[in-house]
Amino acid sequence: MLKKFFTAVGEYMILLGKSIQKPQKMRVFWKLFMREINDLGVNSFGLVIFTSIFVGAVVAIQMFNNFDASSFPIPPSFVGYATKAVLVLEFSPTIISLILAGKVGSYIASSIGTMRVSEQIDALDIMGVNSPNFLIFPKIIACVIFNPLLIAISIVFGIGGGYIAGLLTGNWTTADYITGIQMYMPNLFIYYAFTKTVVFAFIIATVPSYYGYNVKGGSLEVGRASTQAVVWTMVFIILSELLLTQLILS
Repeated sequence: MLKKFFTAVGEYMILLGKSIQKPQKMRVFWKLFMREINDLGVNSFGLVIFTSIFVGAVVAIQMFNNFDASSFPIPPSFVGYATKAVLVLEFSPTIISLILAGKVGSYIASSIGTMRVSEQIDALDIMGVNSPNFLIFPKIIACVIFNPLLIAISIVFGIGGGYIAGLLTGNWTTADYITGIQMYMPNLFIYYAFTKTVVFAFIIATVPSYYGYNVKGGSLEVGRASTQAVVWTMVFIILSELLLTQLILS
């Protein structure tokens, strides 16, 4: 088991080495890059916005209930601050990345895996094309550049979800909520959130690519590889979050 794990790590690093190189034709790379921006990023807008609005509302309501049940009087404005802090520190970077790992990761693994079993990757290799660089590098750049934008959008719409929850429940006023949002938050929190996002984006792009690129067999194995890719991508996201939290916030 341990030998299999270290073999996979070695294969993953070798594949990364082949992927992260200067593209052979920049014109082709930019065309692929823009396609990946659309497939991996733009197509995730709806899911990110929908999830963020409702979770932002839930977080705000939970914060109000916890503050209201406290034996110490806590100003209603702290609902806005607490909602913002939870979204920036944990929900948007981590939970949205886990959701994207399922959506984007399965797409990457299945698309590359299908090319492998249909021998399209072998054809690229025969033509002298660096297939890992051709297939994987645009996905890495697209995820690393676009995922922070998705997380920023998630934070904004999550805060908006909390605002809507206040309007619907009447538990806190708009002025209190806006005052809470405007409270000072250390810049380290923003740095931490977007550093995590970039690392998670790299994992989301590369781990499924590894599983898709190394598929052996037919369509059934492509499905299994997609499942394994999503599972291990989530595992590595959680482990890397623990490491980054210890390094940045401790």
